[in-house]
Amino acid sequence: MIEDFHEVPRVALRQGVRIAVDVGGARVGVAKTDSAGILATPVGTFQRGRNDLNAVVDLVKTHQVLEVYVGLPKNMDGTEGKTALDARKWAQRISRRIAPVDVRLVDERLTTVSAHRQLHEAGKREKSHRAVVDQVSAVIILENAMDFERNTGKTPGIALNGE
Repeated sequence: MIEDFHEVPRVALRQGVRIAVDVGGARVGVAKTDSAGILATPVGTFQRGRNDLNAVVDLVKTHQVLEVYVGLPKNMDGTEGKTALDARKWAQRISRRIAPVDVRLVDERLTTVSAHRQLHEAGKREKSHRAVVDQVSAVIILENAMDFERNTGKTPGIALNGE
């Protein structure tokens, strides 16, 4: 017997490319959407402190980005630890360089776990995960943000200025 299925109403996304960043201790994974916000694709993994900020600044300029989402790695109980503080600091630095483009912090709990699972299910060996796991995590952050906007009509995450 087929159950009566009611789909959640979906809202049209604002037009514009979005970028998501997964900030790690050693690397930064980056992903971007198309201008319609339909497809999230990995862009690259960059070493922290070398060209990570410049790479995101270049993407913002090249693609006329609407906003940048920086993953905020909260603890499972919702509190923030050292890694969340590091992500906040990175977000502040990129925000100063790309203003007036909005930078928003989005909860990224379990994205790295999900990224490893997806890579494993795709047949990738554990050793090869390191090179792409941050990119896959950034894609997941971006997909979650786009789903949130489609389902609620609200802008995902929290703006650095608290809006």
